[in-house]
Amino acid sequence: MSQTSTRLLLGIGLAGLILESVLNHPALATDKVSLFKVITTKDEIVIGISRDELSRIEGHNAGGIAKQLAAQGSMSVWQYGVRKAEAGALEQAPLRKVGLLATNSLRIEPYTSPLKVIPMDEDGAKK
Repeated sequence: MSQTSTRLLLGIGLAGLILESVLNHPALATDKVSLFKVITTKDEIVIGISRDELSRIEGHNAGGIAKQLAAQGSMSVWQYGVRKAEAGALEQAPLRKVGLLATNSLRIEPYTSPLKVIPMDEDGAKK
């Protein structure tokens, strides 16, 4: 096997390992925000809840969010969506603050994005 073929084979193997790493750890800011999909009677949206806020919700998961929403009747959360970053890459970012109503929300489930997740800053504003 020639040196060029060996380098090509090693390069392809390394690219495969990098791709696998990216796919297995997709959301780079998941230490700061957790994403959830909210399925309503009319559509579905992706919401982001900061880790700090999630730590105050019973169970720290989708079930706890659903339970809190049912108990309170409504919740104010950040809606997330895909946008193009300055460098041109796609990322999952906060769009706007929205209100969820318990009567329209049928299901809340964890959501994993293959894109970089942009957290909200301390004041809740978009970064």
